[in-house]
Amino acid sequence: MEIVIRPVAWFADNKPDLAQEISSDVEILATLAHQIWTEYYTPMIGPAQVDYMITHFQSPEYISDSICTKSFRYWIAEVDGVPAGYCGACEEDESLFLSKLYIAKNYRGLGISRLFLAELDSWGFQSRPDVDTISLTVHKGNKASIDAYTKLGFSLEEPIVTDIGGGYVMDDYVMRRKIQKI
Repeated sequence: MEIVIRPVAWFADNKPDLAQEISSDVEILATLAHQIWTEYYTPMIGPAQVDYMITHFQSPEYISDSICTKSFRYWIAEVDGVPAGYCGACEEDESLFLSKLYIAKNYRGLGISRLFLAELDSWGFQSRPDVDTISLTVHKGNKASIDAYTKLGFSLEEPIVTDIGGGYVMDDYVMRRKIQKI
């Protein structure tokens, strides 16, 4: 079994046709998002909120815009050439923010999350030596992910409730981990 983590081009590559170049990867990301979110999060937050979040935060338009104008970086995991998951992060003042880390059901438990974090560690160490932390938010009811992040070195910091519009909130915990100098 071969696991490959590959980056999606991002705005700092200074390519005038970036949106066109990334369009096939954006479709892969959006397809994975729909598949994973529907399977994993529907029992946790309900189908209406899942649909809202896919439409507003995981759509091809949102993903493309976040890459081209908001300095998000994405990586796609492939297992034997098949898209298996994705990761998305951006720079913040005090840390790198891991906004998205999602693995399709059939590929969980293969170490893909650890490989994604190695990519973030490398990016953080190279691009922001002044930043030494990766932060993320995780739904309070998502025990499996909280446990996985804890195994990966994250610590639970504080609760946070974020209004995401449409009458929905994200009821999360903030978790943090030191960037590993590779």
